[in-house]
Amino acid sequence: MIKTDILIIGAGPTGLFAVFEAGLLQLKCHLIDALPQAGGQCSEIYPKKPIYDIPGYPEVLAGDLVDNLMEQIKPFQPGFTLGERADTIEKLDDGTFIVTTNKGTKHHAPVVAIAGGLGSFEPRKPLLENLEKFEDNGVAYMIKEPEVYRDKKVLIAGGGDSALDWSIFLADVAKEVTLVHRRNEFRGALDSVEKVQQLKNEDKINLITPAEVVALKGESHLEKVTVKDTSTSEERNIDVDNFIPLFGLSPKLGPIGDWGLEIEKNAIKVDNTYDYQTNIPGIYAIGDVNTYPGKLKLILCGFHEATLMCQSAYQRINPDKKYVMKYTTVGGVTGFDGSKKEAPKAVVKAID
Repeated sequence: MIKTDILIIGAGPTGLFAVFEAGLLQLKCHLIDALPQAGGQCSEIYPKKPIYDIPGYPEVLAGDLVDNLMEQIKPFQPGFTLGERADTIEKLDDGTFIVTTNKGTKHHAPVVAIAGGLGSFEPRKPLLENLEKFEDNGVAYMIKEPEVYRDKKVLIAGGGDSALDWSIFLADVAKEVTLVHRRNEFRGALDSVEKVQQLKNEDKINLITPAEVVALKGESHLEKVTVKDTSTSEERNIDVDNFIPLFGLSPKLGPIGDWGLEIEKNAIKVDNTYDYQTNIPGIYAIGDVNTYPGKLKLILCGFHEATLMCQSAYQRINPDKKYVMKYTTVGGVTGFDGSKKEAPKAVVKAID
């Protein structure tokens, strides 16, 4: 059985940063993730997608962010159970938990932090007659390697951040980028909307709104898409090599939804007045998996939630110790394997 101080379910950016904050407090972490590698969606779905709202980084690729987080937590030597899904949870008489994966691996910890992002997910697909025929033959629902689209004619459909950001990014990669959205207004960041409009004015992006893709055409590979103007019902065919509908993901909590947690709209309700704890003491939920009044599904918000969660977890694990964190520094600390090394640590002031 694997024993740790904080068991983190989900090894995406929020879960990884929680390791760092816990490590400052000399708390050991172990992470479970159904994916075969750490990084969550940033590694599995869009490693080359640029992210613009990480403090200190005007722009950072999702995969590079994960690499940096892994480097940041290296001194704290977290454990990983990858390629396994957290399946069941049991609360023992002493208030600690045993979490068992679908492969039977057992983990024991006094604190469980669910950082599962959107949970298990599937792309939302457009309702098009012959869509499956062109999957992997010109149709894709996520972009892992932008170079695949080098010098290609690409049509992206969607109105959120992913559609906007990839349209901007591929404008310098693809031969031609067309962005189609069923409304004139976008749901993404205003800065991205302005950038797309600027690229349109520079003839680097074809912007078609309000419109939707209504048909796909081609033999063995996609050759054309039919776009319908939703204001006039006029249709036209556009030559393309690739069609990428970015309508978001359909999330599912999976087995975690059966753990007795309070759920609202497929997210876990937490107390955001203090520590993002769930209705079960000792179980926290941080990042996109949780919900509370005013919730924003941003990576930087997940980092903040992870920080406060770790403070609360420390108090739960060490009920007789009280302190106030003052700042962080770098100094010689003892690693979890007993070795001496340079690593970040928390400077705290004890309270009598």
